[in-house]
Amino acid sequence: MSPSRCVLFFASYFLSAGFAVAADEEVFSGPQVGEPLTSFVARGVLGDQADKEFDLVTQANGKPLVIFFVHSVTRPSIGLTRGIMSYASQRAKDGLTAGVVFLSGDVTETENWMKRAPHALPKNVPVGISDDGREGPGAYGLNRNVTLTVIIGKQNKVTANFALVQPSAQADGPRIAKAIVDVLGGGPVPSLAQLGLVRGRPDAKNSKGRRQDPNMESLLRAVIQKSATDEQVKVAAAAVEAYVAKNEAARKRIGEITNNIIRAGKLENYGTPAAQKVLQKWAQEFGPPPPREPAQ
Repeated sequence: MSPSRCVLFFASYFLSAGFAVAADEEVFSGPQVGEPLTSFVARGVLGDQADKEFDLVTQANGKPLVIFFVHSVTRPSIGLTRGIMSYASQRAKDGLTAGVVFLSGDVTETENWMKRAPHALPKNVPVGISDDGREGPGAYGLNRNVTLTVIIGKQNKVTANFALVQPSAQADGPRIAKAIVDVLGGGPVPSLAQLGLVRGRPDAKNSKGRRQDPNMESLLRAVIQKSATDEQVKVAAAAVEAYVAKNEAARKRIGEITNNIIRAGKLENYGTPAAQKVLQKWAQEFGPPPPREPAQ
């Protein structure tokens, strides 16, 4: 594969998820880490919850809590919400309270959609709608221009906040899952497969008949996300290295792609400076050995 084709191949991983290679502007929505979580009321829509009010903050009573505010209904936002909330419902036995609140400028229309598509919504957690309109609860300062706001907290304070303009289940799922695990006291972070967020079929093949790896795409996305902190890059890179340690084909593939990106002078287009150092490291560790000099 030529260097230019390798660069395009690598870029397609991220552009297909809506990530730009240019610097992203940081977006905020809702209370930030360390700020208080105040009570608010949402109204259930489906089943036994229909037309019943619930207050997730009061229900949690200071114990671990995760709230998904859905600002816009899209396939990625609903897929990510369903996957993480399915995991959150499994952690209820560990003291986790979780719930989903839809925000809408047209409450009736959104309510009708929820009733038409109950199969798309998570089970075993409260799912409701805010009657406060597109901005949601006034005290929360939610940003109507994002697609999802995910708030995780404990002791009525925010421990993690994710304001997602273009949600990606593969990139954002592991970060949110880790924040949930952390607030519960630590432990193993569920894989994309365990979250039900793996894209494509594991036996899918490309146009040349080569078997594709549905996991590598999501793992790499998390490394080069422009909004990632140095610690998030470190965690994401460790996940990649753990994966390729048992997968020689993936290791060689990353080495080939990163070397060609560097040779093409495109390294600065990918991720943060911390991520770029990781890509340089992989180019050296996973890339092909230098050609031998001809014998004299």
